[in-house]
Amino acid sequence: MSVCLSVCLITQTIMEKYLSVCLCLSVCLSVCLSVCLSVCLSMSVCLCICLSVCLSVYLSVCLSVYLSVCLSVYLSVCLSIYVCLSVYLSVCLSICLSVCLSVCVSVCLSVYLCLSVCVSVCLSVYLSICLSVCLSVCLSVYLSVCLSICLSVCLSVCLSVCLSVYLSVCLSICLSVCLPVLSIYLSICLYVCLSVCMYI
Repeated sequence: MSVCLSVCLITQTIMEKYLSVCLCLSVCLSVCLSVCLSVCLSMSVCLCICLSVCLSVYLSVCLSVYLSVCLSVYLSVCLSIYVCLSVYLSVCLSICLSVCLSVCVSVCLSVYLCLSVCVSVCLSVYLSICLSVCLSVCLSVYLSVCLSICLSVCLSVCLSVCLSVYLSVCLSICLSVCLPVLSIYLSICLYVCLSVCMYI
């Protein structure tokens, strides 16, 4: 009986010790867990803050670097494109201007030559027609006037000369022929008259 009591006491003490140890362990575990949780929470908060700060710094640096590089590359590309475009435009403008000037000069020269040829031909035709018409009209008028004047003058002169010559010739012939005939006739008439008178 005493042994049983002693065993019971021993088991009771062991159980009490076990319970105390369990209580201690549970308290320690709870404290450790709370500490660990608090530490983990603080670490997570610190990690979050560090990550956010690092990300912000990284993003700002990356953005600044990217923007600077991209801006420099963009500006260089834009400058090169502008230079190329300016060179291209200047070359194209010079070529276009030279070609257009040459074409315009050739067209103007051809038009000028055509106009000069047309004007010369028209002037020559016009002058030839005008000269021929003027010459024909002037010659016809001049010839008609001259012929009328010449015919009138020549006819009058010729008629006067011819009449004078004719009259002088006729008179001379008449006088040369008619005077002997008249003298013979008169002599015959006188002779007849005298003979008749003597017979009476």
